[in-house]
Amino acid sequence: MKNTFVVVALLILFAFILDPSLTHISAAGDVKKNVTFSKDVAPIFFQHCVDCHRPNDLAPMSLLSYKDARPWAKSIRERVVSRQMPPWPADPHYGKFANDTSLSQSDVDTITAWVDQGAKEGNPKDLPAAPNLIDGWKIGKPDVVLTMQEEYTLAPEGSDEYINFSIPTSFKQDTWVQAAEIHPGNKKVVHHVIAFIQTPQMVAMAKTAGRKYLSPTAGSIFYQDGTLIRTRLEAPVYDDGCNAPGGGIARGSGQEGLGFPLCFYTPGKDTDIWPEGIAKLIPAGANIVIQVHYSKTTGKPEKDRSSVGLILAKSAPEKAMTSFGVINHYFKIPPGADNHEVIGCYTFSRDVELFTYLPHMHVRGKDMKYEVVYPDGRRETLLYVSKYNFNWQTMYRLEKPLLIPKGTKMIVTAHYDNSEKNKYNPDPTKAVRFGDPTYDEMMVGYFDYVSAIPNRTLVKLDSAALDAFAGEYGIGPVVAVTISREGDHLLFAAQGNLKVEAFPESPTKFYFKIFDGMVNFTKDEKGEVTGLVFQVNGQTIRATKVKKIASASDKR
Repeated sequence: MKNTFVVVALLILFAFILDPSLTHISAAGDVKKNVTFSKDVAPIFFQHCVDCHRPNDLAPMSLLSYKDARPWAKSIRERVVSRQMPPWPADPHYGKFANDTSLSQSDVDTITAWVDQGAKEGNPKDLPAAPNLIDGWKIGKPDVVLTMQEEYTLAPEGSDEYINFSIPTSFKQDTWVQAAEIHPGNKKVVHHVIAFIQTPQMVAMAKTAGRKYLSPTAGSIFYQDGTLIRTRLEAPVYDDGCNAPGGGIARGSGQEGLGFPLCFYTPGKDTDIWPEGIAKLIPAGANIVIQVHYSKTTGKPEKDRSSVGLILAKSAPEKAMTSFGVINHYFKIPPGADNHEVIGCYTFSRDVELFTYLPHMHVRGKDMKYEVVYPDGRRETLLYVSKYNFNWQTMYRLEKPLLIPKGTKMIVTAHYDNSEKNKYNPDPTKAVRFGDPTYDEMMVGYFDYVSAIPNRTLVKLDSAALDAFAGEYGIGPVVAVTISREGDHLLFAAQGNLKVEAFPESPTKFYFKIFDGMVNFTKDEKGEVTGLVFQVNGQTIRATKVKKIASASDKR
């Protein structure tokens, strides 16, 4: 009897060896029998993959049907087991993200078993209903679509191009936007796009200055190379932006006049849809400027006419969403360096809530880490992207907003491979600096935030008190800020930028709702306003009142 049991056991074992479809033992130890596309694999693809793996989208093949997926079975297995697909390069030890596309180990085991068992279709009746995929706008049908006024033709030869296209909104009143999406007109050559809100003041300045408006200023570290803005090779070097002027942000590129970021498009990035009660403001009379990075990848002339779609907020929001970035413009990557470190810093001037992170580098970028150092000295890692991919730039949307107290320093650390080991490296023999083209580099840790202080107590100031603050304030001989009163509102405009309302919480102290800053006015012994102290990015900027101006009501 004992020998009979041994023989039976051996027969069963040989059966499993000869026909692996009979069973698959996963890494978790559970047994999956007869794994098929229709019953087991399609639900995984439908949930995690087909947003890109569908006809005429970013991926090279569709996974909506067995016929589409079957020829790619072995490749799918390889990419899934190695965690290359679905793309989610964030280290799971840091942060919880609402748009996490990574597969569970159980899902990986199921796909592996399906391929190992011969990638069978199974019963088509087991196939779940196909997902309701949105063709076109992922934010839903836009209320407003703004399109490039003319089609742009990209020449087949030459360097990358960065082109700015201005699109009038024709908005007659201030408009709050709940969601925004960029539609590239030609994904073969449009690598990424940033849409900016260009205020009426900026629009007027652009018309006056013409082509010089977005050009680098004399004495800056930047220069213009065709349509590209690049950093001079001989410019000062600060690989650690925490020790650089402005935390690593250099002024004078000319790009400041583009405006305030509205939304982004990069391959792999999630859509810009903001939570209820949070929106972005487009002032009346503003333009939307889209900055398009064209990569000449096809070897032939290409045409593009990209668009921006907007869904408008139904009412004024409780908070305004702001997009910002930790940037280091000053770094220099030596030739052949295989792990060069670059750091950028930003210090918050008030309590904020973080919503998203978006790392951005070019083809030498290896990894990027977001950290914060709290006022009490604690250091926390928020995000670590260990394998950055220029061709798939992910926006990481937090499951819950993260409260960041005033005085917290955000530190973004990136590493670059400028060696021959990097197969994407255009030229390992050259030193590399910050610049627009792909063969230069960038170091930007974008993030979205709102003010975390919605219930501050406002002080009521009369017109005479507000008029005392109105005027031009200078740093040395340069007028840095113009302040005006319009009705009961005190408005700030820095170097011709958007007029931003400041809200009084004391007779001399004001705060802003749409960006991270505070201002205190100084007075002399007679009680007259003599200057202001502006706090932003952990810095204190002092300006002297140089000219009094009339209020809008006085002018009328």
